Amino acid sequence: MKTIKCMMDHLYWADGRILDALEESDTKNKDLLKLVRHVAVAERVWLSRLQGMGNEQYSLWEEAEDLIAIRMMFEENAEQYRVYIEGLKESKLDEMIDYANLSGAPFRTSVRDILLQVLLHGQYHRGQINRALRIESAEPVQIDYITFARL
Repeated sequence: MKTIKCMMDHLYWADGRILDALEESDTKNKDLLKLVRHVAVAERVWLSRLQGMGNEQYSLWEEAEDLIAIRMMFEENAEQYRVYIEGLKESKLDEMIDYANLSGAPFRTSVRDILLQVLLHGQYHRGQINRALRIESAEPVQIDYITFARL
């Protein structure tokens, strides 16, 4: 659990750093804003599944223009994940969760694997966002785990 909690703390930190970089860049790139919104919504979808709630109300790939609303979603996600993780016992990590994906296909996945998916999915897309910032001649932000660990 200690490793998962630490990795989740990195996720919250990295999400905030990426949002800060996007704000500083003042980007108007709709694809980039759509991608960062996708990360926030995906975090929320997986949390809903972990909480045993439906996820059919979410759309992963909507247009986005308002970074303030996206930041609020990330902050709400972090708050809810913190509560979830604090209440999670290590013995529950291998518990299986039944859910349907957004296309309605049924799946069964362990809590551990869902949390790892959230962690790795976000890191993958933050890397894409950093690359796009560099292409736009904006400064990418350091989001490596080791940078976080050194704080």
